[in-house]
Amino acid sequence: MLKNNLVKKILSTFFIVGSLALGAKEYIASGEGYNGSIQVKVEVENKAIKNIEVVKHEESNFTKRAMKTISEEIIANQSLDVDNVAGATYTSEGLKSAVGKAVAMAGVTLKKLDKSIVKNEELKDISTDVVVVGGGGAGLSAAIAANENGAKVILLEKMAMVGGNTNYATGGINAANTDLQKKLGIEDSEELFYQDTMKGGKNLNNKSLVKKMTDESKNAVSWLIEKGTDLTEVSFSGGQSVKRIHRPTGGKAVGPVIVDALNSTLEKKGIEIRTNSEVVKILKKDGKITGVVVKKGDKQYEISAKAVVMATGGFGANPEMVTKYNPALEGFGSTNNPAITGEGIKLVVDAGGALIDMKEIQTHPTVVHNKSDMITESVRGEGAILVNRDGQRFINELETRDVVSKAELSQKGKSAFLVFDQGVRENLSAINGYVKKGLTVQADTLEELAKKIGVNSVELTKTLNKYNEFVKNKEDLDFAKKGLPRAIVTGPFYAIEVSPAIHHTMGGVHINDRTEVLGEDGKVIEGLYAAGEITGGVHGANRIGGNAVTDIVVFGKIAGENSANFIKK
Repeated sequence: MLKNNLVKKILSTFFIVGSLALGAKEYIASGEGYNGSIQVKVEVENKAIKNIEVVKHEESNFTKRAMKTISEEIIANQSLDVDNVAGATYTSEGLKSAVGKAVAMAGVTLKKLDKSIVKNEELKDISTDVVVVGGGGAGLSAAIAANENGAKVILLEKMAMVGGNTNYATGGINAANTDLQKKLGIEDSEELFYQDTMKGGKNLNNKSLVKKMTDESKNAVSWLIEKGTDLTEVSFSGGQSVKRIHRPTGGKAVGPVIVDALNSTLEKKGIEIRTNSEVVKILKKDGKITGVVVKKGDKQYEISAKAVVMATGGFGANPEMVTKYNPALEGFGSTNNPAITGEGIKLVVDAGGALIDMKEIQTHPTVVHNKSDMITESVRGEGAILVNRDGQRFINELETRDVVSKAELSQKGKSAFLVFDQGVRENLSAINGYVKKGLTVQADTLEELAKKIGVNSVELTKTLNKYNEFVKNKEDLDFAKKGLPRAIVTGPFYAIEVSPAIHHTMGGVHINDRTEVLGEDGKVIEGLYAAGEITGGVHGANRIGGNAVTDIVVFGKIAGENSANFIKK
């Protein structure tokens, strides 16, 4: 959680939408979040907050959990002096602002919170079968799979809400030979998926891991759907030979949809989740894993376990660690959740684990210039093009991320413009969020758009006319792009200035295809498993868009199954 040290300054800038007392006990008020207004209804009884309901908001889907967390903290402590949820700072502040206005109307004075107090009953040493460290997509998948295979599981998450980097996943999940592909007449195979992934990773990938991921991809999609995940569409993504990226209806961001479904599954199964719980040590005795040390507040306790699954993510939000392993990326921004700082990798090393491919760090080519907002690859998959300041295309927009990033950095200003029309917007609901955030430039004509973004209007018009002919004839004669879903002809027209930023760390803990962690000697460390971005070897020198979600679900599930089976030995 982030410290609440700028509350007064931020709240003073909020635009008050309006406040209305509904009666003696209920009050409505609004505060300003990241995307717009957050309206709450606060129930007050005996000068205390009894309930907080978010009536209306315009925030990203994953922030629902942040708002729930903040609301629960406010009620439990009868105080607004609670920490923000990392990765949802403005949402947290907006909610607290709205609640503050409501309780002021009720004449309630809230107390200051003594953050040094931690409930002792939460810090007793305990035991379980399997501990899963990290509550992102890999950790959630592992916890469910371990539970379904008979293990008693505790999931630990150092932040206030689960989801991690998966909350930020916008594109989709790659899978081959799925029922949905067959229904849509898309010819694909596990072997073609394998070849695309190896090619995208410059053949540096661990072949065994890639084969396991591609072979299990369709089962991962079926498993997610079984858990309640909306995956009803298939589209193109960079580096893929066919339409393979599965996504929610209307092109909604896939990450929050998956996290919601998996989190609900954990709750239904009664799997214990402990948030604000940071693992600071993996316990080991006689070469075997015996549990973890957990820090909460300024106190620590131990959880004894027969197996530990590490699913803490990579290190893309740790600039020092990024620079250590790849000095050429010094100064780059990051799209990552602030929690993705690599501590889990260090813990595994301390427990004897080996690392692999640590210098392989990916940049995402379409991040809003000078910001951290990532524009999903699906925008390009739906037909958007990239142009430079001369109004010209310079790359196959669906090339692998490393190739597109390098091409952008060679343009004037080391950035480019993503250009699309209303037709693309109507096929991808994620764009509505970009428009609301003010990330897009919009115009009724191409000439007007070119003027607004400082691009040669004559050349931009020529470029679009030429590209639209390619779409009509189903062949890109300039850059051989596969997948030309639509011409860019319907106003209004849109542009977003983009440039590369740190997005994914391909290197990490060395595992085998059973997700068992390997030591420097290549031998298995008994009882220690790892899955997701904490691991290395799956993606080689470059990750293909949509493969991160495949990775976390496939290997998270395998880690859960194998850790549960290990404790039965």
